[in-house]
Amino acid sequence: MRTVALVGFGTVGQAVAKILCEGSYDHLRLTHICNRNVDRKKVDWIPTDVIWTDDIAEVIDSDASIMIELIGGLDPAFDWIRRSLEAGKSVITANKQVIARSGGLLLNLARENKCQLLFEAAVAGGIPVIKGVREGLAGDQLFRILGILNGTCNYILTRMETSGTSFAAALTEAQNLGYAEADPTADVDGIDAQAKLAILSAVGLHREIDFTQIPLGTIQPIEPIDFIYARRLDCTIRQVSRAELIDANDRCVRASVQPMLVPLVSTLARVEGSQNVVVVEGTFGGETAFSGYGAGGNPTAVSVVSDLESIARRVNDASVDWHTITKADPVEREFVEPHYVRFTVTDRPGIIASLAGVFSRHGINVESILQEPGCPKDELPFVVTLDSCSTVAIKEALSEIASFDFHARQPLWMPIAPKGERRP
Repeated sequence: MRTVALVGFGTVGQAVAKILCEGSYDHLRLTHICNRNVDRKKVDWIPTDVIWTDDIAEVIDSDASIMIELIGGLDPAFDWIRRSLEAGKSVITANKQVIARSGGLLLNLARENKCQLLFEAAVAGGIPVIKGVREGLAGDQLFRILGILNGTCNYILTRMETSGTSFAAALTEAQNLGYAEADPTADVDGIDAQAKLAILSAVGLHREIDFTQIPLGTIQPIEPIDFIYARRLDCTIRQVSRAELIDANDRCVRASVQPMLVPLVSTLARVEGSQNVVVVEGTFGGETAFSGYGAGGNPTAVSVVSDLESIARRVNDASVDWHTITKADPVEREFVEPHYVRFTVTDRPGIIASLAGVFSRHGINVESILQEPGCPKDELPFVVTLDSCSTVAIKEALSEIASFDFHARQPLWMPIAPKGERRP
């Protein structure tokens, strides 16, 4: 019999408790629930022998053998996880920020104290990507990870795509449905996915990267017109998290989280609404995709309880072995790929020539120019697609272009995901 203390009784915590209380888990017993203002959280469907408390010390000093941390954030979550491991308790967490920053330290601490630390729910909610990569693909050598790791962004972008609604309207809809927080910055600016990508890099590519070095791009400037132009290019738009080995034998990882045009035929394009997907590419197995609901109480709770089962049923340590993970060099930010740039201008003669001159000076070749008819001349949106060039070159060119006086709004730049397989 494994005894379990649940720390955090919000949406996910309640879903975990319901699974444990309503399912056939005779080998698992919920003994404690810890939460702030705990009297307000009490519900009558929890067994009467469960101890309710707002004191983490009571949990750490208890005989519970497993602590589930679901409070989120760095403080006090990191401290509570650390103290629980030091007390010899195994820990299950959905806390991406703690694992991205301190996963190696905490996993070593768990090993020293002969307990375990599992975090399946920290990445992609209910999708078993951590276990799938570690166990199902253990025989392969992965070199690239692509993912849609934030359900809020994916919901907003697919609503803009299917209904032609604005970013602001789609965000409000997501907030009303509970998909987005009152402050959506971490989601729409890529901060949430940034931490998840760092965890996937460690588990899948065996490279530990400083997640704060992963460059970010926000989805906020995207407009419905961009989906019209993307469709003309046989693409759609998604917030894409990506990490890849520059060379299979070195320590450097190239990574980013940003909106991109992705081909309609790709796995990333087919994931809609609040769903997530993780696509990994290996030397021997090729492409493997994991998809499903990446957020929400019930899907995330399934991952948490699955980790509980891993601890309860396995003799061997189910934790990630951090000793197999190499400390990576600083994150490489430069990709070489095609690009999409949408300009919104006050129309006049010579604009295209001015843009072409700048791109030419930076060694960038214009591939096509697209312009939808019927747009007002004082805010005319048109798109320039560019042949493959480096991230540095496109940013330098756009910095020079920003000085021109014909802009009605700032240009929007997005990479275009290449079609087909690329190997390092």
